[in-house]
Amino acid sequence: MHTDTPVEAAERAAGLVKRMTLEEKCAQLSSLWRGVEADAGDMAPHQSEQTGGTAADDGLAHGLGQLTRPFGSARVDPAAGAARLADLQQRIRSGSRFGIAALAHDECLAGFMAYGATAFPTALAWGATFDPALVEAMARQIGDTMRAVGIHQGLAPVLDVVADSRWGRTEETIGEDPYLTGVLGTAYVAGLQDAGLVATVKHFAGYSASHAARNFGPVYLGPRQFAETYLTPFEMAVRLGRAKSVMPSYAANDGVPSHANVRLLTGILREEWGFEGTVVGDYFAVNFLNSLHGVAGDRSEAAALALGAGVDVELPGADCFGEPLRDAVADGRVEEKALDRAVERVLTQKIELGLLDELPEAPTEVDLDPPQARALAAEAARKSIVLLANDGTLPLAAAPARVAVVGPVANDRAAMLGCYSFPNHHMRYDPASGERYPEVDTGVAIATVLEKITADLPGTAVEHVPGGWVLEATDAEITAAANAAAAADLAIVAVGDRSSLFGRGTSGEGCDAPDHALPGRQADLLEAVLDSGTPTVVVVVSGRPYALGTAPERAAAILQAFLPGEEGAAAVSAVITGAAAPEGRLPVGVPARRDSPPATYLAPQLARRSEVSSNDPTARYAFGHGLTYTEFTWDEAELVSGPETGPEGAIEVAVRVTNTGDREGTEVVQLYLHDPVASTVRPVQRLVGFARLPLAPGESARARFAVPVDLAALIGLDGEWTVESGALELRLGRSAADIEAALGVQVTGARRLEPGTRALATQVTVESAVR
Repeated sequence: MHTDTPVEAAERAAGLVKRMTLEEKCAQLSSLWRGVEADAGDMAPHQSEQTGGTAADDGLAHGLGQLTRPFGSARVDPAAGAARLADLQQRIRSGSRFGIAALAHDECLAGFMAYGATAFPTALAWGATFDPALVEAMARQIGDTMRAVGIHQGLAPVLDVVADSRWGRTEETIGEDPYLTGVLGTAYVAGLQDAGLVATVKHFAGYSASHAARNFGPVYLGPRQFAETYLTPFEMAVRLGRAKSVMPSYAANDGVPSHANVRLLTGILREEWGFEGTVVGDYFAVNFLNSLHGVAGDRSEAAALALGAGVDVELPGADCFGEPLRDAVADGRVEEKALDRAVERVLTQKIELGLLDELPEAPTEVDLDPPQARALAAEAARKSIVLLANDGTLPLAAAPARVAVVGPVANDRAAMLGCYSFPNHHMRYDPASGERYPEVDTGVAIATVLEKITADLPGTAVEHVPGGWVLEATDAEITAAANAAAAADLAIVAVGDRSSLFGRGTSGEGCDAPDHALPGRQADLLEAVLDSGTPTVVVVVSGRPYALGTAPERAAAILQAFLPGEEGAAAVSAVITGAAAPEGRLPVGVPARRDSPPATYLAPQLARRSEVSSNDPTARYAFGHGLTYTEFTWDEAELVSGPETGPEGAIEVAVRVTNTGDREGTEVVQLYLHDPVASTVRPVQRLVGFARLPLAPGESARARFAVPVDLAALIGLDGEWTVESGALELRLGRSAADIEAALGVQVTGARRLEPGTRALATQVTVESAVR
């Protein structure tokens, strides 16, 4: 383990750079991707078109910056993989002059992306938990597992804020609200880095606001919306979470690609926020400045643009930061001091990670899915299940005699997983073939909804009829499912997604949707089952919210599960049977219709339903919505801090909540800010705090919020962050559409905020429960 202080590490790195040759410096900014399965399909955009650069086993004499996905690129036995990685590291160290090991990175968007590793719920499911402590514990467990086998950097979390849920990567996000995204994303960063890993926040920034919700699509964000909505979660993760790495977005905003954006990567990130870590290029994105964006004439020019903007490391290979960068420096097109700056950052981080010290031996026994990880996955899955609707059918008072379990995801293990879980990331499927999805080797034990319902209702006759598959169904298959439902006492219809990459799935990276309809003919299947007249519980297992037709009016109950991982089916079944209470809240709104326009709750008045437009964007179920199996009574909300505050102060509000029902449950108190008059058009309301209150019957708790007035700051007409004087309103609610109380306060003065000084988080205190 290294013993250098940050200052000593930086001084040591600077000394090394002075002694390095040009080739050795470029090597530290390059990566090597070994062991990629040739027939697995692209695992990164345009992967098959790339050359892989010049970093190879026979070129390690100059050293190496990073090793790409030692476990995530192909099926690897954990112990053998750890031993092979350790051996390669020794070769890298012994083969170069300075004995510097490579930094090994891998994906961890839904757990460590390795064969046999715990498949945690997707980030959208984390958002549904509204539980930062759980997210931090989960990230720490993931980090412990990765570090144990020799990984140093995790490419997570995604801090993109959902603008249009048709975007395929919605499942990788935490939701449509920047504050929720920032709080939970910062918790994930803290957990991962507490385990000794470098957390890489991505995709910086605005990637999710692409035109028409198309992956890689151009972004046209104004500077105010860009700063207030899309930069805020990153600022929280960098300034509060001290994230050590940032990955820019593939997209161009207003014509400037993120990997060539000096204002973004140097001005905002480093100069304003004080970021001291490394900026790592997304896979092949430096080369895309030439091949896709057309802002560079060749790879040397692409390297010069990226390095000059602030990119320190090229991933996953050495397409541009290898020979093309070396040539550009050698002939004077790139100043060597720009190269030295990046190398110093890389080496400082390596020194802090101990990569210039003696490396630990590889473990001889490795369990990537240990009991404590499965327990956290189960807790996260259970807390993420959102009960959207319920006529009293749930929880089941008694086991029905006959249950029909229908729907294409009811008996599909892979349907529980996100696109960055190992099994779905490596799924081999050609949609042009017309064949149905193949069986997937999950590598870990994963139950299906059918299996868990059957096990949890032992005295019930369970009939299973798929009703087609995710992308297609015949009339006969739909009719068979409807007939099975008609013959049952209860129907459970499971619909949703099979997630993967680049058109191989219905959700996931590069799997963007044209509208909000359930994939294939699942909407027809759902209506046919509802037509049967049998009480129907709808279970949506998906990576994005979908319009659900007439189900909100006709279904007995609706559950939403956002790709809940290996323990997801157990969580769904537990909520249905009543073994567990639903605790989740929506991190994204559920659209009312398949053709609903792109919209989030975070909108100004004229973006809402009005008489001036016939197109209604109102969500069927709003952000923050989620039902429980008990009743909660809220006392009158209190404005603890008084009716006035200065521009540097904080506003304190509190509310006492009592569980007046007959079973335990969790209320999520949500605090929204409304600014009635401002110098620029504001969202009607936006989240500025939340508190989870798990309460037994008869139990009470008091949630208290201290909201910095800085959270009311906006980008003023002069382009600067400003707190304006005037009235504010703090709204306490159960969701963005269910406000319980509104408290007014007057800000008595204005204040301009210096960059990087804005208070970013509300302090939340839950006072001990009383009976």
